[in-house]
Amino acid sequence: MFIRGKTLISQPWLRAALILALLLAAAYLGLHPSRRWIMLLALGVGGYALAQAPSLGLLGLIAAALIVPLEFSTGTEVKLNAATLLVPLLFGLWFIEGIRRRDFQWRASPVNKPLTLFLLAGLLSLLVGNALWDPAVPKSGNFWLVQLAQWAIFAFAALAFWLFANLQDAETWLPRFTWAFLYLGGGLAILRLLPGVGGVVTSLTPITFIRAPFWVLLTGLAGGLLLFDAGLSRAKQAFLVAVAAAVLYYALVAQQEAASIWVGVAAVTGVLFWLRFPKARGAVVVLVVLLTFSGILFPSVYEFAGGDDEWTVSGGSRLTLIQRVLGVTLHNNPITGLGPASYRNYAGVEPLRYRNTLWVSPKVNSHNNYVDVFAHTGLVGLGLFLWFAVELFLLGWRASQRYTEGFIGGYANGMTAAWVGSLVVMLLADWMLPFVYNIGFPGFQASILVWLFLGGLVTCSQAKS
Repeated sequence: MFIRGKTLISQPWLRAALILALLLAAAYLGLHPSRRWIMLLALGVGGYALAQAPSLGLLGLIAAALIVPLEFSTGTEVKLNAATLLVPLLFGLWFIEGIRRRDFQWRASPVNKPLTLFLLAGLLSLLVGNALWDPAVPKSGNFWLVQLAQWAIFAFAALAFWLFANLQDAETWLPRFTWAFLYLGGGLAILRLLPGVGGVVTSLTPITFIRAPFWVLLTGLAGGLLLFDAGLSRAKQAFLVAVAAAVLYYALVAQQEAASIWVGVAAVTGVLFWLRFPKARGAVVVLVVLLTFSGILFPSVYEFAGGDDEWTVSGGSRLTLIQRVLGVTLHNNPITGLGPASYRNYAGVEPLRYRNTLWVSPKVNSHNNYVDVFAHTGLVGLGLFLWFAVELFLLGWRASQRYTEGFIGGYANGMTAAWVGSLVVMLLADWMLPFVYNIGFPGFQASILVWLFLGGLVTCSQAKS
């Protein structure tokens, strides 16, 4: 990442021209106020600051995902947001700066190949899906825009990952970015639960805070540093304890009905304790086996998740939706899939029945990220994504075994646990690679943060011991 070195506007005359342009724009807005022009001026000021100090861009991305509830219409059902748009902008600036300074660096990693091939598989699926489109399946004239938006979610996730994976001066900046997220995200998570101020904070923040990936990431980073970084000051330890308490209260009490959140938090917590206390692993395995065969574990979890009522309302219907998506994909093109975002068109051709209800014109979401990826990109894309998932886990596992203390130890172990939690919650909804018609770009603000910090595992794996 472009943390050091001269910037694109290092020439004095160019800086003076930009400052003059901003002053003239401010004067014009004083006489002709307009919300649109004010937003453009703010973008101009932000762009100038970003060009002067590129590190502000990543801090701005973290802040935008957490505190900027701003969306932009695209003329379709798809809406964009500031955090999403910052990802390709920052990646483009990093690439241009590296080429301009002639010191472009790309960290080699076993995760790069499957991730790149997965993006290419998405484009291939888009082309093949349109070439083989069933004429009996309706689609709008501008549906290709929706398809590109779906592929853009894949691409932006990868770009966010590579931004941190290629971070320069990582020893300095990775801790700063991590604590910026913890202070801002963790602080707001605490405030949202406080009587009197919680409602105000909730109304001023985006939906990032009600999405499972945010809580998975917060659990991983806060828990990782608490358990592995013994050098933390007492003030930081107290803050992280408060964050952990807020996570547990939100997941297990305030939002118990949101299974993705407490399941994700539980998965991350379990992996963290597994990594931190290796001597206790045998006892944990024995306890789980005993609880399972005694008939206590799964019935207790089932009842905590809502029992038969929740299964009737949500669980059974999701299986019906998954069956429909799998059916149309297997029937039409299981190899390269139907194309990004295309399965809703195919799945809506015939009525859908669940129990005594007939959905005449169903708008189908599978609510399962693996099923989504299969429908979007087929067995080719799903296989490449699973290859990437395994490579990233192995990368994190090796880093967690190598670094067992300090900030790097906390980060490596915490993000390895967060990746496992992410893979688990992908079974419950399209959390990490959202379907544009379901969680979409609004919810992608939470996923972006996870992809960003997952990229830090690459820098951790190559850090000096």
